[in-house]
Amino acid sequence: MKIIVLGSAAGGGFPQWNCNCRNCAGVRSGAVRATPRTQSSIAVSANGSDWVLINASPDILSQLRATPALQPARAARDSGIAAVILMDAQVDHVTGLLMLREAGAPLPLYCSASVWGDLNTGLPLAPVLGHYCGVQWHELALAGAVSLPGIEGITFTALDLSSKAPPYSPHRHNPAPGDNIGLLIADSASGKSLFYAPGLGAVDPRVDAAMRGADCVLVDGTFWRADEMQRLGFSAKSAADMGHLPQSGANGMLALLEGIGARRKILIHINNTNPILDDDSAERASLARHGVEVAFDGMEIDL
Repeated sequence: MKIIVLGSAAGGGFPQWNCNCRNCAGVRSGAVRATPRTQSSIAVSANGSDWVLINASPDILSQLRATPALQPARAARDSGIAAVILMDAQVDHVTGLLMLREAGAPLPLYCSASVWGDLNTGLPLAPVLGHYCGVQWHELALAGAVSLPGIEGITFTALDLSSKAPPYSPHRHNPAPGDNIGLLIADSASGKSLFYAPGLGAVDPRVDAAMRGADCVLVDGTFWRADEMQRLGFSAKSAADMGHLPQSGANGMLALLEGIGARRKILIHINNTNPILDDDSAERASLARHGVEVAFDGMEIDL
């Protein structure tokens, strides 16, 4: 099974278009040694030809141009994208669907009932796409492993996560099952698996077990500090308010990853303010000491 990180940043990408924090200003000027990143998304395949796109970010077209494997060119009009899975209904994870409107046939889309509801109400992408290629929705159940038609050799197990629905969702303040999920992605041939959760606000026993059972975890790296946005004066909200578990602190992501034992550990969905984006930062060095990697666009994971 091959996983390609198409985008590794949080919403807004890195550098963010209107941000002059130390990271964004520094990468523009060359004063900070860091790599620009697009908004988070991955693609998964067992055969290298048929891919599941997991989240469709606003940067999807540039991500596809940078990833030849997703354009196998088997016909005059072609794509390696055989299906799309959505982890949530956040703007930075779903609006790329509009960029796929020339598909020529309804997009096979897998997501929870609550996410599908949001895409028909608060952010009505599904009705809009109905005037173009259309969407063929399949409910992604929150129990048990499922196989997707046309995707051989891989199973997907969705886990309901503690996080928040988007601000436009009718149930923003009344969480519904499936507002945000994690995915355990398993290769039937090798027996290897990946746990993917770009938005993770808290860890319960089910999530802990999934992480401990996976060969690789690719998880929420949004903020370093719980009060990162508040300290910089960018928001009154904490990481928890936005549905993310920060890396630092006794109960942070770094401590959590330290406790799950030896396996490959990678952070994704990294906000432009996070000091781990600076290759020379003390925070990046701390991750390295703990054996934790930072995802980058184009990163490939083989399991």
